[in-house]
Amino acid sequence: MFPAASLLTTLLLALSIAASPVEIRSSPITLPIARRLNTSGGTINLLQHDQSRAASLKNVGESSLSRRTGSITVTNDAVSYIAAVGVGSPATTYYLIVDTGSSNTWVGADTAYVKTSTSVDTGEHVAVDYGSGSFSGTEYTDTVTLGSGLTITKQSIGVASTSEGFTGVDGIIGIGPLDLTEGTLTSEPDTTIPTVTDNLYSEGIISEIVVGISFEPTTSESDANGELTFGGTDATRYTGDIAYTPLTTTYPASYYWGINESITYGTTTILSETAGIVDTGTTLILIATNAYSMYQSATGATEDATTGLLRITTTQYDALEDLNFNVGSNTYALTPNGQIWPRALNTYIGGSTDYVYLIVNSIGTPSGEGFDFINGYTFLERFYSVFDTTNSQVGFATTAYTTATTN
Repeated sequence: MFPAASLLTTLLLALSIAASPVEIRSSPITLPIARRLNTSGGTINLLQHDQSRAASLKNVGESSLSRRTGSITVTNDAVSYIAAVGVGSPATTYYLIVDTGSSNTWVGADTAYVKTSTSVDTGEHVAVDYGSGSFSGTEYTDTVTLGSGLTITKQSIGVASTSEGFTGVDGIIGIGPLDLTEGTLTSEPDTTIPTVTDNLYSEGIISEIVVGISFEPTTSESDANGELTFGGTDATRYTGDIAYTPLTTTYPASYYWGINESITYGTTTILSETAGIVDTGTTLILIATNAYSMYQSATGATEDATTGLLRITTTQYDALEDLNFNVGSNTYALTPNGQIWPRALNTYIGGSTDYVYLIVNSIGTPSGEGFDFINGYTFLERFYSVFDTTNSQVGFATTAYTTATTN
């Protein structure tokens, strides 16, 4: 498990750095975030976690969010970006997973919720099932502090009485679309709950309902190398221009930050243009089973019995070609190094130091079902991303780490 004291020190240091002048468009506000490997349950099962989550996300459209349950095994959150968020006055600091695939913000999985003079119990029961975990409890409204000078006075907060799959973290800060909160209040299933981003806008703190996200590849177990920008983008975090694509209208990807894209390995199309999502809560890049089979064949990879990931030799790694994500008129090339798990972290996922593991895997269903890929954080750590509610679009840009060879 990532030590809480160490995480606190790292994030507080990052907050002090973020307070220094930074050239940012539209005067938005930034919040540093730290990447963390959750080893509290022993070896991390990346594939099980991500495929369980993918199945739950895909099925959300077939039943209400409040009924999003099944027989999928609960697993601890594996690899996350964590934000230090203050709740109450005086504030208690909670370490929350940054999640674009859900929209409720809640606490209490590890550190207990501390009531203060700003805590208001709404009397509503709230619950969300994430496939790889869940929480249920009571809705409160409270003061939420996201950084220096960034305070929301009446944010809906779920206070967990029970939770599964969140050992070592306190909950989630959900920055997905508003509609994902529908059905999470038990007695008001048709009611939506304004997200953190919505309330920043409604309280006049930011001028647009936009979140810019910067991740960076790392070979460390923990690293405060990420940043959330509310209300705009941080021009110091990307190179060139941000290219935007409209949100998909294809269901069920349209429930999320869904886009249309095709994927080519080298010059070979392995996934024709189809709908999928961009998701910070998923570690791997998951693609439709038919595309996965083509990718495995093209790379010569073998399915590793221990990790479930695709495994290649160093010779095969040297022969890898770019994996190209074609979005609109733009192509985002994931280099060979961007397609592998950091070798320095192989043992954390039950792997061997002698092998190279690929971060592309199967979503579990064939293409044509409206949810054919998930561009997880292993994609996002190579490209700056923008989640723009105001204009119903997602943007990407290259960064200084797009072609990094750190893995």
